[in-house]
Amino acid sequence: MAHKIALVDDELTIIRSVQMVLEEEGFDVSSFTDSEAAEPRLLAGEFDAAVLDVKMPRLDGIELLTRIRRVSQMPVIMLTSKDHEIDEALGLHMGADDYIKKPFSQRLLIARLRACLRRNQSGSNAVESDDSTVLKVGNLSLDVDRHLCHIADKNIVLTVTEFLLLQSLIERPGHVRSRTQLMDAAYGENIHVEDRTIDSHIKRIRRKLREADGGFNHIETLYGIGYRYQETGIA
Repeated sequence: MAHKIALVDDELTIIRSVQMVLEEEGFDVSSFTDSEAAEPRLLAGEFDAAVLDVKMPRLDGIELLTRIRRVSQMPVIMLTSKDHEIDEALGLHMGADDYIKKPFSQRLLIARLRACLRRNQSGSNAVESDDSTVLKVGNLSLDVDRHLCHIADKNIVLTVTEFLLLQSLIERPGHVRSRTQLMDAAYGENIHVEDRTIDSHIKRIRRKLREADGGFNHIETLYGIGYRYQETGIA
Protein backbone atom coordinates (compact mmCIF):
# COMPACT_ATOMS: atom_id res chain seq x y z
CA MET A 1 0.00 0.00 0.00
CA ALA A 2 1.32 3.44 -0.92
CA HIS A 3 2.62 5.67 1.84
CA LYS A 4 0.39 8.67 2.50
CA ILE A 5 2.31 11.94 2.43
CA ALA A 6 1.12 15.43 3.42
CA LEU A 7 2.80 18.20 1.42
CA VAL A 8 2.28 21.65 2.94
CA ASP A 9 3.68 24.72 1.18
CA ASP A 10 2.13 28.04 0.23
CA GLU A 11 4.08 28.16 -3.06
CA LEU A 12 1.82 26.61 -5.68
CA THR A 13 4.68 25.96 -8.12
CA ILE A 14 6.49 23.83 -5.52
CA ILE A 15 3.30 22.00 -4.63
CA ARG A 16 2.61 21.08 -8.25
CA SER A 17 6.13 19.97 -9.15
CA VAL A 18 6.84 18.04 -5.94
CA GLN A 19 3.44 16.34 -5.89
CA MET A 20 3.92 15.15 -9.47
CA VAL A 21 7.34 13.68 -8.72
CA LEU A 22 6.22 12.01 -5.49
CA GLU A 23 3.19 10.48 -7.18
CA GLU A 24 5.42 9.16 -9.97
CA GLU A 25 7.42 7.44 -7.22
CA GLY A 26 4.27 5.72 -5.94
CA PHE A 27 3.38 7.95 -2.99
CA ASP A 28 -0.20 8.92 -2.18
CA VAL A 29 0.11 12.71 -1.81
CA SER A 30 -2.32 15.21 -0.31
CA SER A 31 -1.24 18.80 -0.93
CA PHE A 32 -2.13 21.91 1.06
CA THR A 33 -1.31 25.54 0.36
CA ASP A 34 -3.02 26.49 3.63
CA SER A 35 -1.32 25.06 6.73
CA GLU A 36 -4.40 25.67 8.87
CA ALA A 37 -6.41 23.43 6.54
CA ALA A 38 -3.74 20.73 6.80
CA GLU A 39 -3.53 20.81 10.60
CA PRO A 40 -6.64 18.80 11.59
CA ARG A 41 -5.80 15.99 9.17
CA LEU A 42 -2.18 15.88 10.33
CA LEU A 43 -3.19 15.75 13.98
CA ALA A 44 -5.76 13.04 13.20
CA GLY A 45 -2.97 10.72 12.06
CA GLU A 46 -4.08 10.38 8.45
CA PHE A 47 -0.53 10.43 7.04
CA ASP A 48 2.64 8.37 7.22
CA ALA A 49 4.91 11.42 6.83
CA ALA A 50 4.77 15.16 6.20
CA VAL A 51 6.82 17.67 4.23
CA LEU A 52 6.33 21.17 5.68
CA ASP A 53 7.52 24.55 4.49
CA VAL A 54 8.77 26.76 7.32
CA LYS A 55 7.62 30.15 6.09
CA MET A 56 3.83 30.10 5.73
CA PRO A 57 1.23 32.74 6.60
CA ARG A 58 -0.88 32.50 9.76
CA LEU A 59 0.42 29.10 10.88
CA ASP A 60 4.08 28.58 10.04
CA GLY A 61 5.83 25.24 9.69
CA ILE A 62 7.61 25.40 13.05
CA GLU A 63 4.36 25.94 14.96
CA LEU A 64 2.63 23.23 12.92
CA LEU A 65 5.51 20.85 13.72
CA THR A 66 5.16 21.70 17.42
CA ARG A 67 1.48 20.77 17.34
CA ILE A 68 2.19 17.52 15.47
CA ARG A 69 4.84 16.50 18.02
CA ARG A 70 2.31 16.83 20.84
CA VAL A 71 0.38 13.87 19.41
CA SER A 72 2.64 12.02 16.98
CA GLN A 73 6.22 11.02 16.13
CA MET A 74 5.47 10.67 12.41
CA PRO A 75 8.44 11.57 10.18
CA VAL A 76 8.51 15.28 9.31
CA ILE A 77 10.83 16.90 6.79
CA MET A 78 11.07 20.69 6.83
CA LEU A 79 11.72 22.95 3.84
CA THR A 80 13.44 26.28 4.41
CA SER A 81 15.10 29.00 2.38
CA LYS A 82 18.87 28.83 2.08
CA ASP A 83 19.66 31.74 4.41
CA HIS A 84 17.52 30.73 7.40
CA GLU A 85 19.83 28.58 9.50
CA ILE A 86 18.01 29.70 12.64
CA ASP A 87 14.88 27.99 11.28
CA GLU A 88 16.85 24.76 10.90
CA ALA A 89 18.14 24.89 14.45
CA LEU A 90 14.69 25.67 15.84
CA GLY A 91 12.99 23.02 13.73
CA LEU A 92 15.42 20.33 14.82
CA HIS A 93 14.97 21.44 18.42
CA MET A 94 11.22 20.96 18.06
CA GLY A 95 11.59 17.47 16.57
CA ALA A 96 11.97 17.65 12.78
CA ASP A 97 13.48 14.47 11.35
CA ASP A 98 15.29 16.23 8.53
CA TYR A 99 15.80 19.57 6.83
CA ILE A 100 16.16 20.50 3.15
CA LYS A 101 17.06 23.98 1.97
CA LYS A 102 15.44 25.61 -1.05
CA PRO A 103 16.13 25.36 -3.90
CA PHE A 104 16.44 21.60 -3.60
CA SER A 105 16.76 18.55 -5.78
CA GLN A 106 13.51 16.62 -5.91
CA ARG A 107 15.56 13.41 -6.03
CA LEU A 108 17.17 14.44 -2.75
CA LEU A 109 13.75 14.98 -1.19
CA ILE A 110 12.62 11.53 -2.34
CA ALA A 111 15.77 9.91 -0.91
CA ARG A 112 15.37 11.68 2.45
CA LEU A 113 11.66 10.86 2.58
CA ARG A 114 12.26 7.17 1.87
CA ALA A 115 15.01 7.09 4.51
CA CYS A 116 12.68 8.61 7.14
CA LEU A 117 9.92 6.14 6.28
CA ARG A 118 12.32 3.19 6.46
CA ARG A 119 13.57 4.31 9.87
CA ASN A 120 10.04 4.80 11.13
CA GLN A 121 8.96 1.39 9.86
CA SER A 122 11.93 -0.35 11.43
CA GLY A 123 10.97 1.15 14.77
CA SER A 124 7.21 0.61 14.66
CA ASN A 125 6.66 -2.64 12.79
CA ALA A 126 9.25 -4.93 14.36
CA VAL A 127 7.86 -7.94 16.20
CA GLU A 128 8.40 -8.04 19.95
CA SER A 129 10.82 -10.84 20.78
CA ASP A 130 13.16 -11.38 23.73
CA ASP A 131 15.57 -9.28 25.75
CA SER A 132 18.24 -9.59 23.07
CA THR A 133 16.58 -6.63 21.37
CA VAL A 134 16.91 -4.42 24.45
CA LEU A 135 20.12 -2.42 24.85
CA LYS A 136 20.92 -1.41 28.43
CA VAL A 137 23.63 0.89 29.71
CA GLY A 138 23.26 1.91 33.35
CA ASN A 139 19.72 3.19 33.87
CA LEU A 140 19.20 3.78 30.14
CA SER A 141 17.48 1.16 28.01
CA LEU A 142 16.45 1.04 24.36
CA ASP A 143 13.94 -1.52 23.12
CA VAL A 144 15.02 -1.68 19.48
CA ASP A 145 12.05 -3.74 18.26
CA ARG A 146 9.39 -1.55 19.82
CA HIS A 147 11.23 1.78 19.48
CA LEU A 148 11.02 2.55 23.21
CA CYS A 149 13.48 4.49 25.32
CA HIS A 150 13.55 4.54 29.13
CA ILE A 151 15.86 6.24 31.59
CA ALA A 152 15.41 6.17 35.37
CA ASP A 153 12.15 4.26 34.74
CA LYS A 154 10.76 7.16 32.71
CA ASN A 155 9.64 6.88 29.09
CA ILE A 156 11.46 9.21 26.69
CA VAL A 157 9.77 10.14 23.41
CA LEU A 158 12.39 10.19 20.65
CA THR A 159 12.02 10.80 16.94
CA VAL A 160 13.21 8.01 14.66
CA THR A 161 16.44 9.89 13.93
CA GLU A 162 17.12 10.55 17.61
CA PHE A 163 16.47 6.91 18.50
CA LEU A 164 18.87 5.57 15.85
CA LEU A 165 21.60 8.03 16.83
CA LEU A 166 21.32 7.07 20.50
CA GLN A 167 21.24 3.39 19.57
CA SER A 168 24.45 3.81 17.58
CA LEU A 169 26.14 5.47 20.56
CA ILE A 170 25.16 2.93 23.21
CA GLU A 171 25.81 -0.17 21.13
CA ARG A 172 29.50 0.31 21.95
CA PRO A 173 29.85 2.39 25.12
CA GLY A 174 33.26 4.02 25.43
CA HIS A 175 33.93 3.87 21.69
CA VAL A 176 34.04 7.01 19.56
CA ARG A 177 31.45 7.37 16.83
CA SER A 178 32.42 9.83 14.11
CA ARG A 179 29.79 12.11 12.62
CA THR A 180 30.01 10.09 9.39
CA GLN A 181 29.29 6.87 11.29
CA LEU A 182 26.37 8.52 13.04
CA MET A 183 25.04 9.83 9.71
CA ASP A 184 25.16 6.32 8.25
CA ALA A 185 23.41 4.87 11.31
CA ALA A 186 20.59 7.41 11.28
CA TYR A 187 20.19 8.20 7.58
CA GLY A 188 21.70 5.27 5.71
CA GLU A 189 24.67 5.26 3.39
CA ASN A 190 24.87 7.72 0.49
CA ILE A 191 22.63 10.26 2.26
CA HIS A 192 24.63 13.25 3.43
CA VAL A 193 23.61 15.77 6.07
CA GLU A 194 25.68 18.60 7.44
CA ASP A 195 27.64 18.12 10.66
CA ARG A 196 25.56 20.69 12.50
CA THR A 197 22.44 18.64 11.78
CA ILE A 198 23.92 15.71 13.71
CA ASP A 199 25.05 18.14 16.44
CA SER A 200 21.52 19.54 16.75
CA HIS A 201 20.04 16.05 17.09
CA ILE A 202 22.58 15.16 19.80
CA LYS A 203 21.71 18.34 21.72
CA ARG A 204 18.03 17.38 21.65
CA ILE A 205 18.80 13.86 22.85
CA ARG A 206 20.84 15.23 25.76
CA ARG A 207 18.08 17.67 26.68
CA LYS A 208 15.38 15.00 26.69
CA LEU A 209 17.46 12.62 28.80
CA ARG A 210 18.41 15.36 31.27
CA GLU A 211 14.78 16.38 31.67
CA ALA A 212 14.07 12.82 32.87
CA ASP A 213 17.32 12.28 34.74
CA GLY A 214 18.87 15.52 35.95
CA GLY A 215 22.23 13.84 36.50
CA PHE A 216 22.55 12.57 32.95
CA ASN A 217 26.02 13.38 31.64
CA HIS A 218 27.04 10.46 29.46
CA ILE A 219 27.31 11.74 25.87
CA GLU A 220 30.77 13.19 25.40
CA THR A 221 31.69 15.54 22.55
CA LEU A 222 35.11 15.01 20.99
CA TYR A 223 35.62 18.21 19.02
CA GLY A 224 36.56 17.61 15.40
CA ILE A 225 36.00 13.86 15.81
CA GLY A 226 32.53 12.89 16.95
CA TYR A 227 30.76 11.61 20.06
CA ARG A 228 31.17 8.88 22.68
CA TYR A 229 28.76 7.39 25.21
CA GLN A 230 30.53 7.07 28.56
CA GLU A 231 28.90 4.44 30.75
CA THR A 232 30.20 5.98 33.97
CA GLY A 233 29.52 9.56 32.93
CA ILE A 234 31.87 12.31 31.83
CA ALA A 235 34.46 13.25 34.43
